[in-house]
Amino acid sequence: PVSVGMSMDIASIDTISEINMDYTATIFLRQRWTDERLCFDGNKSLSLDGRLVEMLWVPDTFIVDSKKSFLHDVTVENRLIRIYPNGTVLYAIRITTTVSCSMDLTKYPMDKQTCTLQLESCKI
Repeated sequence: PVSVGMSMDIASIDTISEINMDYTATIFLRQRWTDERLCFDGNKSLSLDGRLVEMLWVPDTFIVDSKKSFLHDVTVENRLIRIYPNGTVLYAIRITTTVSCSMDLTKYPMDKQTCTLQLESCKI
C-alpha cells in the first residue's frame, strides 16, 4: 500500500442550484506520495510537464457525488508534477466539479444548508 497525503483549496464556488440540488466549485487538489523507484541523486526537485503524468502511477482519486467534472486545459492541462530526490511525488491539478447536495428547503428563506465535498480513492 501507498500512503497518499492530500490537500485541497477551494478557489471558487461558482453556482448553487436549489432546483438541481447541486453546486459547482473550482478546486486545487494536491496529492503527495513516495515512490522509491523515482529516487535520484541531487538536491533539487524536478518539475515535469503535465503530459508526462500518463507515464507515472497516480492515485485513483474521485469526487464522491460528482455529477460532472473537468480538468482545466488552457493552454495546456493544469497539472503539476514535481519529483524530489527521495522519490516523493507532488501531483497538483485544477478541477471544476458539479456535486450533488441534498438541500432541505422547508424553512426557506430561513434555512441553512450544509454541502460536502468528499474525495475517495478506489482500493483494489
